[in-house]
Amino acid sequence: MTKHLRANKEHLIYLGLWIIMFLAPILSQYFRTVSDSALVFRWAEVFNVWKIYLAYFAIFLIHNFILAPLLIYKHRTWIYVSTTLSLVVLFFVVQCIQRPQDMDFRGPRPEMMEKGPHQGAMPPEFRHMGKQGNPAFRHPNFKPRKDADHFEPPFLGEADIVSAFILIGLLGLNIGIKLYFKSSKDNEELQMLEKKNLEQQLEYLKYQINPHFFMNTLNNIHALVDIDPEKAKATIVELSKMMRYVLYESNKEKVDLQQEHAFMLNYINLMKLRYTNKVSITLDVDDVIPNKSVAPLIFITFVENAFKHGVSYQKDSFINIKARTNEEKIYFECINSKHHESTEQHGGVGLSNLRKRLKLIYRDTYELIIKDEEDTYKVSLTLPLFQETKTTT
Repeated sequence: MTKHLRANKEHLIYLGLWIIMFLAPILSQYFRTVSDSALVFRWAEVFNVWKIYLAYFAIFLIHNFILAPLLIYKHRTWIYVSTTLSLVVLFFVVQCIQRPQDMDFRGPRPEMMEKGPHQGAMPPEFRHMGKQGNPAFRHPNFKPRKDADHFEPPFLGEADIVSAFILIGLLGLNIGIKLYFKSSKDNEELQMLEKKNLEQQLEYLKYQINPHFFMNTLNNIHALVDIDPEKAKATIVELSKMMRYVLYESNKEKVDLQQEHAFMLNYINLMKLRYTNKVSITLDVDDVIPNKSVAPLIFITFVENAFKHGVSYQKDSFINIKARTNEEKIYFECINSKHHESTEQHGGVGLSNLRKRLKLIYRDTYELIIKDEEDTYKVSLTLPLFQETKTTT
């Protein structure tokens, strides 16, 4: 669809150009007759100009559909230059050979003067001249032609040179328009390629998130089976809901913020079942979540890392999670204790992938601050919210 639209625009430009060119001699004749009542509208002159324009048009078609593609799409520069130059030279030679012999730029031919001013054969602008032999009746710009036996090179006419330059200008304009539309096409294809590449990268990162999440969650359920089998059963039900969210909702470009919020709370509640009172878990979130959207599985990565690397069975540990939202942004903060045995592993693949996802999705509109201190690990993330998602029933 876009390709046909681009081609139609290009053809409309050419059509408008040629309409203007073919109308130009008509308008020129019209304004001349309006400005000077002694002159009459001469269709013969218009047809003579149109003959030249038809030659221009024929060469333009050859150049547009045959020669220009050689240069722009196939990059055969030498073939294009040599063929186009030969075409221009051929046009120049034909124009010189077929130059009208009844009138040149220096005045009327002598045989036209012999007909006299009253026979109506001469153009009105030359009727007052009289005979050629009487200098008193000659037009000021009149110069007698040379004898017919004298050879005059045909390549000295200024009009022929001007016609050749006009043709070169038309061909150059043709090349310029084609290059413009090709550049536009290349930019669109590049944007589509970049978008496809981003989508592939995001899909790859999501596929890495799912196994990482399920591995941690299944480890938690395995621990619950020995501690409290009934809670383990209830947790499996909750896990099935979370799995459904991860498998289906996370494939979307954006998800409802309320769903992402509920998913994070379910994960935190599941993790609370595993740890003893030595782990202090606090959650400070808004009671009312705006009807906005966000990229899926962003915050859960930080929460997972907090539980994985911020909890010690031998020492007191804490995890503090805070989330504040308004109509435009969400402010997320996660602070957890830091222990020596988990220092080298904090972050890992999940955090590295998350940084890439944030860069791909939000570009420069997000703010991520990580403070890795001696005893604490703090993450502060600010994200712009998307407009609300429309759910279909």
